[in-house]
Amino acid sequence: MKNRHNATFFLELKNIFSTAQILTDKADCWTYGYDNSRKHHLPDYVVFPQQHEQVMACVLACYQYEIPLTARGRGSGTTGATVPTQGGLVMSMEQMNKEPVIFADDRYMIVQPGVTNQTVQNMAKKHGFFWPPDPTSAAFCTIGGNLAYNSAGPRAVKYGTPRENVSGLMAVSGKGETLKTGVVTSKGVVGYDLTRLLIGSEGTLAIITEATLRLTPTPESKRTLRAIYSSMTAAAQAVSRIMAQPVTPCALEFIDGHAINAVRNYASTAIATNAKAMLMIEVDGMESSMQSAVQAISDAANLTGLIELKAATTQQDVDELWATRKALSPALRNIAPKKINEDVVVPVSRMAELIDGLDHLSHHFNISIVNFGHAGNGNIHVNLLVNPDDNDEMQRAEKCLSAVFALVLKLEGTLSGEHGIGMVKREFISLEIPPATLNIMKNIKQVFDPKGILNPGKMFPRVAVP
Repeated sequence: MKNRHNATFFLELKNIFSTAQILTDKADCWTYGYDNSRKHHLPDYVVFPQQHEQVMACVLACYQYEIPLTARGRGSGTTGATVPTQGGLVMSMEQMNKEPVIFADDRYMIVQPGVTNQTVQNMAKKHGFFWPPDPTSAAFCTIGGNLAYNSAGPRAVKYGTPRENVSGLMAVSGKGETLKTGVVTSKGVVGYDLTRLLIGSEGTLAIITEATLRLTPTPESKRTLRAIYSSMTAAAQAVSRIMAQPVTPCALEFIDGHAINAVRNYASTAIATNAKAMLMIEVDGMESSMQSAVQAISDAANLTGLIELKAATTQQDVDELWATRKALSPALRNIAPKKINEDVVVPVSRMAELIDGLDHLSHHFNISIVNFGHAGNGNIHVNLLVNPDDNDEMQRAEKCLSAVFALVLKLEGTLSGEHGIGMVKREFISLEIPPATLNIMKNIKQVFDPKGILNPGKMFPRVAVP
């Protein structure tokens, strides 16, 4: 890459953006050098585009002067994917947040990348719809970030991820070209599916400037259940049984025995002392079908090892059933000052093996591990609880993390379900993706971004992992 402090390049920026849309002072740029991974690298410039044409002109200037360019939303990602590891320019999409345009008759919405997930949900709700992807950070995270990571959330078990809920995109390639992918219709097979390719690519192929979101009608009714088990094996069997019968839950969340104990030590709870796993289950649909849906889920969940099964009948009941899950995050902070949070995925039928294996690794490396997540699709959030000021513990945690990934792949799983690769997992990607496939991915990157300016240092490993 060329010298980033290029006077001619800066003049180009001033021709594209107003003074208020450009930051160059180190103190001002500092905030845009990190994300929720807590990793940091100072960018040389930060710009705030408000329209597609500004993005296109800026990328073209970066291409001409070979300036590294990292696009970001609100920085809620956990893998360092928006950390500008080579300095250069950060393009913050937060001002590309015009009010979405909804086409209710055709069930789609056109959205800029800086609009928050919650804003989309609120607008869709007014028209009797919702957008299925619902990450935990929905009130803060942006649609652009959701698409960059293919972030989903609990509803993915029934309604799918952004890849299943976006029909088209407008984006800018690494050469400053405008790309239009997909359709606004419900069907379309003309050409390659570049929409799904760009979603989840973490800004390494193109910068998304507009998305066509598919909307789903809001269910008439919803029911919440909580099931508690005496073993992880019983809970995993229940998940498999629930997912094998016709009523698909709209949420099927899981926390393990260590997480239950953490909550119990943090706040008073009525959960049985022999509880080793808990499932939070929600079903939605027509009110007339709710009783039979709850019965079907209850029958599937009722097996040897079930300690308790409760169904909520009022909103107060719902709040009480979710109280344990909501208390988990503050409870974990009481155990250790830092958590290394990985979002691995295994086949649902192998979740018990994963949790048992994680218990073994916890004892072997003397690292506290707490697990929870989206049981319905096997997406488990593995949390290594550590003290970042303890060098010995951090070294053990690093070895433990490598063993966690090896275990996941042994169980035919994948290293990430929705958090992405970024810079945190890039050295492990070759464990999952064979060399020939990885080379094709690199060739695709070259086509979209021939000078390698888009989010350099992400996705691909620097060195092979032994």
